Amino acid sequence: MDEPMENQYLSLSEVEAIARRAHRGQVDKNGHPYAEHIAAVACGTAARGGSSAQIAAGWLHDTVEDDRLSREWLAGAALPAETKAIVDALTRRPDEPVEEYTARILATPGALLVKRADLAHNSDPARLAALDRSTAERLAAKYARMRELLGLIGEP
Repeated sequence: MDEPMENQYLSLSEVEAIARRAHRGQVDKNGHPYAEHIAAVACGTAARGGSSAQIAAGWLHDTVEDDRLSREWLAGAALPAETKAIVDALTRRPDEPVEEYTARILATPGALLVKRADLAHNSDPARLAALDRSTAERLAAKYARMRELLGLIGEP
């Protein structure tokens, strides 16, 4: 999965290392290292035929939203404009209506593929089953609504 990006850009290995460092110490709702989620999204993006720029965005997709890296870091990073645009599109703003968030994803080339990989991992029945019933039901409904707004009805 370390297909090289253009020489002036960070390699996928470098992007992975940055993302893993940024999320060090962070855990998901199941208490697992957050790096498992970002790795699953990057791999899911690759499995769906994503480009290097999209795979890099998969690694970085939650870094700005989770305040692990700043918008300024992203703007100045040695990344393709497509990667930066996708990460920005996938960064939900505080109090942003889900309709605005999904519209931005749909309007950004390449972002939907990365979001599909994110939703697939977030909706994994094994991950949801490990949560308490109330949380699992709330998240399943949230992810179903997101798929609906993105036109991904019927996708797991």
